This record gives sequence, C-alpha cells and structure tokens, in this order.
Amino acid sequence: METYIVRVNGEEFEVEIEKAGESAAPAAAKAAPAPKKAPAKSGGGKGKGEPVVCGTAGKVFKVVASEGQQVKSGDTIIVLEAMKMEIPVVAPKDGTVSKIVVSEGEATTSGQTVAYVE
Repeated sequence: METYIVRVNGEEFEVEIEKAGESAAPAAAKAAPAPKKAPAKSGGGKGKGEPVVCGTAGKVFKVVASEGQQVKSGDTIIVLEAMKMEIPVVAPKDGTVSKIVVSEGEATTSGQTVAYVE
C-alpha cells in the first residue's frame, strides 16, 4: 500500500492506494508523514495579495477575471484545459484581482501561481 497526497482546488487529501494482488501491509508498518507543502511556483510575475494557485498541470483555456475585478471566494479566475476537461481555478478569498500572471494558451504546472487576490 502506498500513500499519496492529492491536492484538489487547493485542499489536500491523503490517499492510500493498494496495488492489485498486493496483500494488506502489516499493522506495524506505518505510512510516512505527509510531506511539507512546497511553496507555490511563480507564474509570470509577482503580485500583491494571496496567490491563486492551480491544482493541476494544464493549459490556460480562458482567463475569466480581469485585474481590478472584485471576486468572492470560489469565483472562477482562470479555466484550465487538461485531458479534454475544463478545470476552474478559483479565488481563495473575497477581494480584488490584483494581478493575472498567465495568458490564454500558456502551459501551467501543478502548484503554479496564476493570479493574485488582495
């Protein structure tokens, strides 16, 4: 059995995966503690406020919000396209979009900062 950390919309979940045909691990075996959160990877510039971080690698399909726009927590800032799916990247808090650091068509990596909200 292997333990992984999965990040969905900025929230982390610990997931245990058992390989097919593998028997359960002995009770004495313990999973390693979750690794410390890596700092968010920078996008194309530095902004003021809290970073808006994408949870998966993909391509920027659409920039929904604009700099100076008021947003509420959970509002879509960017839409990523990954594996033929559209994935919203949302505001982490209520505030104003201070900077968008990616553009449509740009590739992103998991954990990359794509905007800032202050």
